[in-house]
Amino acid sequence: MVALRDFLPYLGKRILGAILVLIGVILIVFLISHLLNPDPAHLWAGAKASKSTIADVTARYHLDQPIWVQLYYFLQTYVTGNFGIDPYTGKTILSELAFYFPNTLELVIASMVLIIILGVGMGYVSGMHFGSKLDHIIRIFYLACWSSPFYLGGFLAILVFSSYIPLFPSGGMFSQTLAPINQITGIYVLDALLQLNGPALLSGLDHLVLPASVLAFLDFGIVARVMRSSILNARWSTHVKAARARGLAEGEVRRNHILRNALIDTNTIIAVTFGFMLSGTIVIEEIFAWPGIGYFTYQAIISVNYPVLVPCVLLFTLGVIVANFIADVFYSLLDPRIALGEGGGAEG
Repeated sequence: MVALRDFLPYLGKRILGAILVLIGVILIVFLISHLLNPDPAHLWAGAKASKSTIADVTARYHLDQPIWVQLYYFLQTYVTGNFGIDPYTGKTILSELAFYFPNTLELVIASMVLIIILGVGMGYVSGMHFGSKLDHIIRIFYLACWSSPFYLGGFLAILVFSSYIPLFPSGGMFSQTLAPINQITGIYVLDALLQLNGPALLSGLDHLVLPASVLAFLDFGIVARVMRSSILNARWSTHVKAARARGLAEGEVRRNHILRNALIDTNTIIAVTFGFMLSGTIVIEEIFAWPGIGYFTYQAIISVNYPVLVPCVLLFTLGVIVANFIADVFYSLLDPRIALGEGGGAEG
């Protein structure tokens, strides 16, 4: 176990790196907004904005000032979380993000549970049965799932499990016949559970199964592949051979020497997958009419709603950064040499 005095400098470096990456993305978005349109005020105000709205946006973001002044206020706006007003709905963008993001989080967390079970489980079995028929079957299965496009998987799932075999609803988060529940966390299933609302909980789970399963089956392949590769590397490593030579039980060797070492690399890809899934649910949310941040972003794209699109991009970036940061922390905890600078870490 790494000592706290050795871990804190490593943690500080990762936090500083994450902050620098986020600032870099904000700078890139700022530059793109000026390259897309010589008059950013029209872009920010919206396609149907009136002259008074454009003038208000120009004054608010200081777009009539030199570019370095504009950059200062741009950074100030997004660092403080004051994203402004959605020109299409009149609501604050922050309140809209607060509504849509928990819905995506619910979908992604449910998918990640399935991805970890499928990816780690199948990768372990495949690696421990290397070269067997079972190994080949598992590899073909996860590669087929991984290579399938989201829209195809979504439509096939609806066609089979909503139309031909009507087991699950084809869209939405809950039945529209139910009374609305009080929002505590914003995650519908969790809120229903906290309020002991059985019908709402069952309805939420019923609507969650299909999109979460499609997302999981199309994404678990990368976890299974990394897990299998890590199992093979661990199985044939010197320390595993030495453990067997010392007479350790096979179960202890597999658990403490093979599985634990294999989970180091797998943990990293799981965390990275979680981060990318936060920004990769656009197609699934659109197909299943799931009101998440992906659906919200898609609506902003087709309506050229730039004031909404920028915070969504930054939120996706933040999700990837946080996921990579968590992966680095767990990586160093599983292998203390990372924090001590004696081994290679997961780069964010």
